[in-house]
Amino acid sequence: MTIKLAVVQPKTHYGEGNDKKNLPEALAHVDEAAKGGTDIIFFPETYPGPWRMPITWSPIPDLQAKAKEHSVYIIAGAAENSIKNPKRHNLVHYIIDRNGELVGKYRRTSPYSPWAYLGGPLWNLDYEECDELPVFDTEFGKIGLLICSEVYVPELARILALKGAEIIFMPAGGMKVDLQNTWGTLIFARAIENLAYVATTQCIFGVEEGLAMVASPEEIVLKESKPGIYRVEMDLDRVRWLREQKDDIKYPLPWKTKPGIFHQWRRPELYKRLLEK
Repeated sequence: MTIKLAVVQPKTHYGEGNDKKNLPEALAHVDEAAKGGTDIIFFPETYPGPWRMPITWSPIPDLQAKAKEHSVYIIAGAAENSIKNPKRHNLVHYIIDRNGELVGKYRRTSPYSPWAYLGGPLWNLDYEECDELPVFDTEFGKIGLLICSEVYVPELARILALKGAEIIFMPAGGMKVDLQNTWGTLIFARAIENLAYVATTQCIFGVEEGLAMVASPEEIVLKESKPGIYRVEMDLDRVRWLREQKDDIKYPLPWKTKPGIFHQWRRPELYKRLLEK
């Protein structure tokens, strides 16, 4: 199965009263990205918004209408009032299907709150972490979501992969500054160690370098630093084949990574014992 993915890395409005300006631009990006038989359109963390207190609007109804209009999946972000404490906020990413139906949402789990979203010039949210790591059934297979610097917490992606996720989307907010190299390395690492496709993109607030990136377990298939809409194809049949194989010493190698990670390289009984010490 080959999936056509459009990765959107948008110029982004920010600051008091400006986040709602992103919504009409996001809808225009969907119109453009949907051309050419696109299956999934992918937006950054909390894009198109809202991302500043108070939370008074949602982009979801408009995105649902666009998904249905173009018969595409849309993966997009916002903030919501927290499910634990309505006076606080969850960072949320959504999956919308071709019929405009909400497949589900992921609420950021890491790090512990409070975090750097409160009182800043970009975000102004009283972030509160959540506690669930769902995977979502789609026509393509299982999809997992993480948010931004959760890429630095490898157990999160591993749990999603163990639950069956073959694609893990990791939308980022932006302004990585000197973290670009480590961030890109970890995106590829999460793909290699989980035999999954891993995709990221970020908001562009000015002239800073971005990171729109897609990695398979065997190669980096997209890496772009500028604002734009980038198109790639993801071969899920290859991922499924790699997961079924057993690693072997033979040449020439029929793969460019270690296959069979889940049934050959893992020893959960050992990990449990070591963690108890």
